[in-house]
Amino acid sequence: MQYLIVCPLVFLAGLVDSIAGGGGLISLPGYMIAGVPAHMALGTNKMSSTIGTLVSTARLLKHGYLKGKIAVAAVSAVFAMTGSVLGAQIALRVPDSVIRSMMIVILPIVAYYVLRNKNMGDSERTGTISKRRVCVISFVIGTYDGFYGPGTGTFLILVLTGAARMDMRTAAAQTKVINLSSNISALVTFILTGNVYYTLGAAASVCSVAGHYLGAGLVVHDGQKIVRPMVLVVLGILFLKIIAGA
Repeated sequence: MQYLIVCPLVFLAGLVDSIAGGGGLISLPGYMIAGVPAHMALGTNKMSSTIGTLVSTARLLKHGYLKGKIAVAAVSAVFAMTGSVLGAQIALRVPDSVIRSMMIVILPIVAYYVLRNKNMGDSERTGTISKRRVCVISFVIGTYDGFYGPGTGTFLILVLTGAARMDMRTAAAQTKVINLSSNISALVTFILTGNVYYTLGAAASVCSVAGHYLGAGLVVHDGQKIVRPMVLVVLGILFLKIIAGA
């Protein structure tokens, strides 16, 4: 029964995550609904999301969406990994109830930002954001990703299209590099502390790969038309989670 609950939700999460981020808003509750303990759910979710994110990252890089920005992406990845290890260590030391209610704190900030940033990614101009600023963003969001995770990709896209004025495809590719880096660090931490359910994670990883591959293809072909609506859908799911008291 756990597989029947988790696998379809992880596929949907991979599809959403590769387009607009925030797949963890679907997959992490899926693990918990299936009866996986919170810390084990965090670790297993990192396993499936890391493998899926690797696929969508490779597909977007293959199409050259980070051409000329590889150095910035590499440095930001290091900061994201550092923050993620810190966040994962914190997550292992807090009660399950704190992990489950994190979005109540995060949601108002994101909602306000989205309302202000109505034209996210519409312009094809790239921003002149400094490397230092990108590193700070990567560290902060990487820490959040290691600690909790859901919404990380969405937050990154919002910041990169807003503060960095990147076009949507470039922001999506940059987001995948940062998100993949923080996922790997957090996954290693959860593996070392014995918080990964490997058999369920392996099955979910197959579904995650399928979702990420399909979603990355949609980004490549439809770009802005697909990504912006999906960001709004993810934020809608966020609202529903809070209303439902998840």
